[in-house]
Amino acid sequence: MEEFKKETQIIEKNEFEKESDLIKIISKTKEELKNANKNFEFADSDLIDYYIYQIKANQAKLNYLIKVAKSKGMNVDFIKEMEIKYWDEENVI
Repeated sequence: MEEFKKETQIIEKNEFEKESDLIKIISKTKEELKNANKNFEFADSDLIDYYIYQIKANQAKLNYLIKVAKSKGMNVDFIKEMEIKYWDEENVI
């Protein structure tokens, strides 16, 4: 009987990398929520339900992510500061 062998080593992220990723995901989700709200404002009648679904889904995801961040002891104000820094880094021209 052959044993399973891993071809590549899985590298665990440290706590700082996990928190950094969480902040990036929160920021991205907020941006997606903002875009869904804008699209909803200008949607044709055929797409209104679609954008309502996107808004609700993104809001639920954002609520969950903030809950996770708070459970890790992350300061919400700190998250906002990191979002701004992340947003500036991502949108440098």
